[in-house]
Parts: sequence; C-alpha cells; structure tokens
Amino acid sequence: MANSPDFPWWMNTLAGIGGVAVVGIIVTLFFSFGRRPSDIAIPYNPPVESPDFLIGMAGVAGSQWRAGGTARLLDNGDAFFPALHAALAAAKQSINFAVYIWEDGKASDDVLAVLIERAKAGVQVRVLLDAMGSTSSPEDGFERLKAAGGKVEVFRQARLGKLTRFHKRNHRRAIVVDGAVAFTGGMAVGDKWLGNAESEQQWRDSMVRVTGPLAATVQSAFADNWAHVGGEILVGPAFFPEFPAPVAPPGESIALHTGLASSPSSENHPMRLIFLQSFSAARQKLYISNSYFVPDATIRKAVIERAKQGVDVRILLPNEKTDAKPIRHAGHKYFEQLLEAGVKIYEYQPTMMHSKTVVVDGRFSVVGSSNMDVRSKELNQENVLGILDAGFARQIEESFLKDLKSAREIELEEWRKRGPVKKLTENVCSLFAEQY
Repeated sequence: MANSPDFPWWMNTLAGIGGVAVVGIIVTLFFSFGRRPSDIAIPYNPPVESPDFLIGMAGVAGSQWRAGGTARLLDNGDAFFPALHAALAAAKQSINFAVYIWEDGKASDDVLAVLIERAKAGVQVRVLLDAMGSTSSPEDGFERLKAAGGKVEVFRQARLGKLTRFHKRNHRRAIVVDGAVAFTGGMAVGDKWLGNAESEQQWRDSMVRVTGPLAATVQSAFADNWAHVGGEILVGPAFFPEFPAPVAPPGESIALHTGLASSPSSENHPMRLIFLQSFSAARQKLYISNSYFVPDATIRKAVIERAKQGVDVRILLPNEKTDAKPIRHAGHKYFEQLLEAGVKIYEYQPTMMHSKTVVVDGRFSVVGSSNMDVRSKELNQENVLGILDAGFARQIEESFLKDLKSAREIELEEWRKRGPVKKLTENVCSLFAEQY
C-alpha cells in the first residue's frame, strides 16, 4: 500500500480552514440554531377590538397607534398603475419610491416618464432600488432621471465589506408622494403587474393606497433605509407634513393603524410576532393570502390552535404557476398537518398569485410587503401596516372571497394520496427553508 502524501503544514492549515468554512456555510444555510426560540407562547390572546390587543401590538411593532387617514385596496395593475400615475403627476414637493423589483418594459417606461417630468419641474425625486431586485432595470432610464435632478441609490450592492449581508435584501414597498399619499403591498415595477390578471403573463396582486398618518408611517419605512443608503435624513414638511382633521370618503376612514418597518437582526424578528399576535387574536375568521408560504413551527401552531377553536381559517396560495416552485413544494410539507386541524387551504388557478394580505374577524388587517416565509421574517427588510377598521377590512375580505371563486380547495383525503416522489420533493425543498 502506498504511503499517504505528506503535505506541508500550510496546505493542511488551509484545508482545515476550508473545511471549517464549508461546515459553517452549511449550518448557516440549513439550520436555525440560535436564530429563534423553539416556541413562542401567548398566555393571553385578547381579541382585535380590545384595548389589550392594541397595547400588545404597539409594543411588538414598536410603533404607537395613530388615528385618521384613508386606505383603499387596489387589485391588480388596472387599478394600481392609474392611481400611482395620478399621484406621481400631482406631486408638488417630493416623491420617494422604493420597491424590490424594477424591470425594464412598458411599466418602467411609464413610471420613469412621470418621475423625470416631475424632477424637471423641481420636485425632489428619490428612488431606492435593490441590488438583486433591479438587475433587469433600465440603466439608461435612471441616468435620464438623475440628469433631470432625481436621486437614485441601490441597496446593498455586491461590494467588499458588504458581502456577508448581501443576501439580506430590501423587500419593502414604500412609494410616497409629498408625504401625504403612499402605496404599499405586493406590487412593484414590471410588466407582469400590468392588466387585470387575465392571462398567465399578468400576475394577481394587490396594493393599498393610503393617505394622512398612514402615509407618514410608510414614509418612515423609506426614510429609514434612505438615511443609510442615500446619506440623507429626510425631515420637514416636504416629507412629513402636518395633517388636519381628516375628511374621508364613505368606507375609507381609518379608525386606527400602526406599522412595522422590519430590519431583522440575528435575534430580533418582529415580523413573526406581528403575524403571531394577529393570528392568535382571531375569534371568528382568519383569512390569509400570501405568495410564498413556508410557515415556521410557531406560525403553524398559532394557525392550528385557532382552527381547533372553531375559527374559520382559510389560506390562499399560488398553484403551479408560481414563479418559485421550490418554495411552493416546501410549503406543501405542512399542508397535511394544517388540513388535519381544520385549516382550509386553496390554490389560486388562473395565474401567479402574489398578494400579501391578512384580515382578522372582519376588523383588523395586515397589508404590506412581507411574505409568510423565513426570509421575510428574518432576513429581508420589510414593511407592513396593521389597520383596525371594519370598512377597510371589508375591502380585503371581499377581494379574498372573490379570489376563492378562482381557486381550488385542497382536500385532506386527496392530499394524503400524493405519491412518494412528491413527498420526497417536499422534504428536499424544505431543507432550504431558512433561505426562502
């Protein structure tokens, strides 16, 4: 038998360092050691209309409840883009624009045309792109915007000194005009958001147009990131104006709202707590619509407990037309457990479903950028609004129930019959849940 090669000490040292590095990468990507407690209990679950719920939610969000303003649900591009263009064209002082995805195409051309025109008119225009989400954005268009006086910055580009944080993306939706009108939700700038979800090329999605104090909360989500990326602290009436007593159209007045702009650290994951407390407060019904659903153990436990207590729990998700099939397969791993508890699960059929809404007991709604996966709760920068208002909750609920008419319900007995290849795929895809 030949003798083993005798490598010099420095090669053995490098090999050892490489081995440790590989093990560290595997542990970081596929395990959750120390990243979260094994369980989060809520000993007291007050209903959404109670003062105790308001106090608890404000403590979790780190944001006080504010009264006034309006909110209107905008389903699909046919509703969103006209409202967006009208708001941008009416800007007098400032436009702040942050979305995760920005893709070249008609939607981009139309938005940039308005931004450039407003910048030339003297409006302060700031655009915050994400380095990953804007890889298909039109560089020439943004150069024209900058030449017109606009400011464009990119969140966490791949640079030395930032590579360990590169996978933690800015997923926030925060579009704010004059500090008084804002948009947040699931949509961004790309041609897949045009239209009314009438073909597989047109995504089903929703945004929310808010005014008054709600716009100020969305503005905070933009200003927080802009200070660190753009190097400016945005203060003053051009960004945070004072609001008179609101006069709202019927059905749009907002009783109360709070907000969370989440920048999760290694030990602090407030987005999970927002969802956990919201779900646990349900007494009659809990309707969840989300595009990327990989619920961790604490979220599954909260949903299951509500269903076992007789709450009408329904979850609407994408079908095979999703743009992220591994995430869908990973979420399927938990369907049987949820269905056995009485949770009703539906998959939207016509096209990719990208909405992100929660409505509890027809009173409390959570809307914004956050998905229902580990990435949104622990890695991404996200922003949501928690709105306590029956009129707005009715908008969310009616839209949700309409979507169910175009969805297929997953039946427990049928689901149990799925084959071994499907189960193996679920288990393999779930290994990557810490990065979804």
